[in-house]
Amino acid sequence: MRVVVTGGAGFIGANLVRALLARPEVDQVRVVDNLSTGQKANLADTGAVLHEGSILDPELLDEAFTGADAVVHLAALPSVPRSVTDPLASHHANATGTLEVLEAARRAGGLYVAAASSSSVYGANRELPKRETMRTAPMSPYAVSKLATEAYLAAYHHCYGLGVLPLRFFNVFGPLQPAGHAYAAVVPAFLDAALAGRPLTVHGDGGQSRDFTFVGTVTQVITDAVLRRVVSADPVNLAFGTRTSLLELVGELESVLGHPVEVAHTEPRPGDVRDSQADNARLRELFPDVRPVPLREGLERTTAWFRTL
Repeated sequence: MRVVVTGGAGFIGANLVRALLARPEVDQVRVVDNLSTGQKANLADTGAVLHEGSILDPELLDEAFTGADAVVHLAALPSVPRSVTDPLASHHANATGTLEVLEAARRAGGLYVAAASSSSVYGANRELPKRETMRTAPMSPYAVSKLATEAYLAAYHHCYGLGVLPLRFFNVFGPLQPAGHAYAAVVPAFLDAALAGRPLTVHGDGGQSRDFTFVGTVTQVITDAVLRRVVSADPVNLAFGTRTSLLELVGELESVLGHPVEVAHTEPRPGDVRDSQADNARLRELFPDVRPVPLREGLERTTAWFRTL
C-alpha cells in the first residue's frame, strides 16, 4: 500500500509517517509539504518521499498521488489566533487546499481520503460533551475553514463516490510539536516555558477545559482507518471524552516535572472556545480496538522529548 500524507513534515504528520511505515502493509509513504510550519528534520531517517510544495499546486499533487492508494490530508494553516489575524490565508490553505486535494484524489482514480477537521467547529455551542450531530457554531475563520473541509469531503463522497473520513481533532499534543512562536499550542507552550524557568502564560482564568489527545492515539486511529479503509461521510470526533482545565494541566505538569511552576494570567483570546469535550460513541463504534494514551503518560513522553532539545 502507498499512502500520501499532506502536511507530513508537521507535528502530527511526521508522527503519522512513522506509524504508517511501522506497518508491514505499507510499502511507501509520500509527503506533500511546503515546510511553512513543518520541518524536513521531522522526517529524518523515516524513508518517506518528500514532494516539497503547496497543496494549492495541482501538478505537484498529481505527481504525488499517482499510483497511491490513500491520502491522509493534514496540511493546513493551524491556529485560531492566526486565522483571526489573517482570515484569507486560513481560507486559502484550509478550504481551497482541501478542494485541491479532493480534486487530485479524484483525478488519480478515486483515492481514499481521511482528513483532519477540528473541534473548533462546535464553537459557541456550549453543550457538553460535543456530539457530531450537534449544531456547529464556528467562532473563528479557522473553524469555518475546517467546517468547509468536512463539507467538501461529504460532497465528494456523495457526488463522486470517494471513500472519505473527516476526523475532528481535539487538542492534540506530543513529541515534535513546536513551541516558541506566537501560535504555539498550549502543551508545548507550557513545557517550553516551564523547562526554561519562565512563567506559564494562561489566557483568562485558567478554568477553560480541553479534551487533550496524545498524538500516538491519533496516529493509531488514522493508521487503522487507512489500512481498513474506514469510510464515513459524517464527521467523527477523534478524542476520548476527557475534560481537563488549563489549571489542572498546570498541576499535572508540575507533578511530571517534580517542581512548582509560576503562572501569569493575561486577557482571554478572541475566538477561543471556553470548554471542549468529545462524545466518543461514534469513534468507539468505528475503532473498537484503539486504546488511548492517558494524559499523564502522554505528558511524560512529551516532556522527555522536550528535554532532548
